[in-house]
Amino acid sequence: MKYKAPHIITEGGVAYQLGKLRNHEIQYDFKKMLIYLDAKGKLLFGKKFKIHSEDQRILYKLCSYFIKDRDSCEKFGIDIEKGLLISGPVGCGKTSLMKLLRHMVPHQRPYEMIPCRNVVFGFNHLGYKTIEDYGNSCFFCFDDLGVEPPGRFYGKDCNVMGEVLLSRYELYLNTKRKIKTHATTNLNAQELEERYGNRVRSRMRELFNLVAFDKESRDKRK
Repeated sequence: MKYKAPHIITEGGVAYQLGKLRNHEIQYDFKKMLIYLDAKGKLLFGKKFKIHSEDQRILYKLCSYFIKDRDSCEKFGIDIEKGLLISGPVGCGKTSLMKLLRHMVPHQRPYEMIPCRNVVFGFNHLGYKTIEDYGNSCFFCFDDLGVEPPGRFYGKDCNVMGEVLLSRYELYLNTKRKIKTHATTNLNAQELEERYGNRVRSRMRELFNLVAFDKESRDKRK
């Protein structure tokens, strides 16, 4: 589907203009993007949803990534060819933001949100076909990486998400148009290495841009 005006998004009969179109290039306005994200968030998650002022800095980074603002991303050390690894404490809003931000760029290829525990449940039921299925050319965001249960199929243990990430890395490496993988996690870098090993952690550095919430971020679900 082609979008003649991807910077104008209509939700609930209201048109939100996220910027201006000049010479076939969108010049986004962050304040207008926040207005849209707040409105879309309320539609997705209920009237209690709000954009918190303390999250605007990290949200600016994420918005810059999604709209492919190369100059801003360069300042933040973000590679727009890589995926995102969003880390932060429980309840800080990682999952909600990743569910929300994909709606802001309807002209870009969407990703599917997949809870990591569902990937493991699939493996425990179907075996290695599950790992093959997630090593395909779709875009995924794996939610709650690192706290999924152990994988076991016909008596054999498997670090399922570790294997999926290795498959995604091979896919990323061997495609001209990079196949992106995103993820959210409550774990820090050391905990991820303990969970998946040094080899997977090394591949993750090449797969992902790390965008971290402050470790003191409050639980917004309370």
